[in-house]
Amino acid sequence: MKFLFLSSYAHLVLDPDAKQTSGGAELQVALLAAELAARGHAVTIVGGDHGQPADRVLQGVRLRTGGKFHTGGLPDTLRALPVVLRIVAEEKPDYTLILGWTTWLFFLHVCKRLLRTKLVFICGLDTEVNGVFRAQNPVRGALFEYGVKHADLRFAMTDYQREQFHRAGQDCGLYRNLILPRVAPRKAAKDIAFLWVARCQPIKRPHIFLDLAERMPDARCVMICPDEDRALWDSLESRARTLPNVEFLRRVPYHEIQGWYDRAEIFVNTSEAEGFPNSFIQAALGGAAILTLTVDPDTVLTRYGAGLCAGGDSEKFFGDAARLVGDRAARGALQSQASQFVSELHDTGKNVDAFLAGLKR
Repeated sequence: MKFLFLSSYAHLVLDPDAKQTSGGAELQVALLAAELAARGHAVTIVGGDHGQPADRVLQGVRLRTGGKFHTGGLPDTLRALPVVLRIVAEEKPDYTLILGWTTWLFFLHVCKRLLRTKLVFICGLDTEVNGVFRAQNPVRGALFEYGVKHADLRFAMTDYQREQFHRAGQDCGLYRNLILPRVAPRKAAKDIAFLWVARCQPIKRPHIFLDLAERMPDARCVMICPDEDRALWDSLESRARTLPNVEFLRRVPYHEIQGWYDRAEIFVNTSEAEGFPNSFIQAALGGAAILTLTVDPDTVLTRYGAGLCAGGDSEKFFGDAARLVGDRAARGALQSQASQFVSELHDTGKNVDAFLAGLKR
């Protein structure tokens, strides 16, 4: 089969020389693309133009440049539209796939008959299917939801998302996150008390992590935060400089990130909403306990005893953090259980098998 993914930054994951990073959706696109290519399928990723070569092959995946559609600006999107459509027409994919919200889902649906490809949507965030995204972005949200409704196939990442699709009268399969392969065995000492890793977006609520660092000045805290929202990032960087127990990093390449999870005692998530965070898997593989303010997708953390979720209660969240730092036994119990949900739910081979089976529905 022939697959084409539209993803602004997924090519960065496949490039061992890339220093720029992006987020979990792009990571999953790259991992799925590479696994499909390894199984003998023809796979192309159309990425945003960041000055990289326009056409090359990495890890068996063809990488082509579709213009500057990644900026989200209307002029750039209109200029990129004929470029992307031309590439899809040239590649003639059986399936064109998008992971996460984008108005490109609408544009591809409009042109689908001309392109003769099946359109596949994989849900990223819960807000994409529970109405929150459209409420916050009326025009783009309407176009996006129209594209989701008319996609040939849809996949949820969690049971919650699947329920939301069904409530909307839309069928869907289930896609479980794949695992970023290690480049080195886990050897690092646990010299970081709290680790936070996410893109700099308001929905991630990064300042709450700095609130935690202020409350616990003796705990070493590391924050890895690519500067997507520049004004928010500047405020974080300025504040972090005033906290001697915080190491603030603008970005870490994909092939180096696992080493930071390996060093962490506790991984912290402060987001308002997620789908299923790749960071939970990487934290579990690194032997870190997981502490979240709000997010516990399908109650995985509590069911498997891999972490603590404060249910949105900030005082409970800060209290849980203090308790875990001071109680080695409690922390160790969470760390030892963390690998269980990864082994049971996120086996790459089984999940790609399930994904391919889902395409045949």
